[in-house]
Amino acid sequence: MGWGMRDFILQWLESFIPQKAAVDRFERMRASVGALFGILLTGLLSVSVLPHEAAVWLIAPMGASAVLLFAVPASPLAQPWSLIGGNLVAALVGVTCARLVAEPFLAAALAIALAVACMFALRCIHPPSGAVALTAVLGGPAVHAMGYGFVLAPVLLNSFLLLATALFFNNATGRRYPHAQQNEHRHNMHRTADAAPTTRLGFSHDDLDAVLRRYNQVLDISRDDLEEIFLQTEMEAYRRRFGETVCADIMSGDVVAAEFSTELAEAWRLMREHRLQALPVVDRARRVIGIVTKTDFLQHAGPHDYQHLGDKLRAFLQRTPHTHSIKPEVVGQIMSAKVRTASVYLPIVQLVPLMADEGVHQIPVIDDEKRLAGMVTQADMVAALYVNNLARASTGLRAVAS
Repeated sequence: MGWGMRDFILQWLESFIPQKAAVDRFERMRASVGALFGILLTGLLSVSVLPHEAAVWLIAPMGASAVLLFAVPASPLAQPWSLIGGNLVAALVGVTCARLVAEPFLAAALAIALAVACMFALRCIHPPSGAVALTAVLGGPAVHAMGYGFVLAPVLLNSFLLLATALFFNNATGRRYPHAQQNEHRHNMHRTADAAPTTRLGFSHDDLDAVLRRYNQVLDISRDDLEEIFLQTEMEAYRRRFGETVCADIMSGDVVAAEFSTELAEAWRLMREHRLQALPVVDRARRVIGIVTKTDFLQHAGPHDYQHLGDKLRAFLQRTPHTHSIKPEVVGQIMSAKVRTASVYLPIVQLVPLMADEGVHQIPVIDDEKRLAGMVTQADMVAALYVNNLARASTGLRAVAS
């Protein structure tokens, strides 16, 4: 045997070796404990619900379903409708084929084929359901004697109990389940026809749909997860190309801030004096507890249009302090408590979607002790990205010249 043929055979054999799973030890343990928890409760509850003379109280396909629901809960094949709908239709098809077709092998083949077709039509593809159809045909006299009762118990009973345990366990351990589609479109915050800023230069929603249509195969990953992975990959590539510039490198360190008890007139004076669009609000330990913007002032001044806006705002700020007016008097009463913050070590590339798509204009930066360390604004981001691109272009020109 020549070396070329030998290398070809070795490469062919190596192609059967699966890649290492990109999950840590905790995720593996979480999935294993979940499967134990799910099957144990499903079995115990089924035994307690079903009559003692029941021939079958837990079917084998539930083991395969448990793998999907606890090991890959984000899979479209593991969602509630896939589990319930797939097992229901497979059981109905399997029992029907067993009753109408005398030859077991032909009945089994027909049951699988029809179950797959029905699952495609009903959008409930669930691989273990194929085993449910086979069990209905080849389960033996005890299963055959149950007839269509097999569909309700144990199939649907087992399916609902396993689903209930998956709903509880996955959410309790930090896994979103059901894994419904999210962020299918990155909407323009201004509600115009334009795409969101981050999608105008990268791939778009329609681009991904076109590729998936050409691929024309069922993927064991939800569409929104696939899109998010691509976006994160683009971000990782950008970080590799332009370096790890972090918030601490570009932030403004001399930050003008307000406290909860700062009077509105004083906060407004600070914003005008320093030409700021927003003030971070901090406690006595300089920990960020909110942010107040010009928009907050305008909203609480109460104008419904731009007529006499200046007069209304001045009246709002110049009212008699320390009264029992129901109107707000200090910054803490009008600030936004849900404020986005960033660590000093956060790469600035991760702020691009936040500022571009969600319209956040400034982000307080905090240190290891959660204290205010600086502010990053859209102007800081533009300057940093410009400098990085300029440096990259200069490096390319020097490489060409050499």
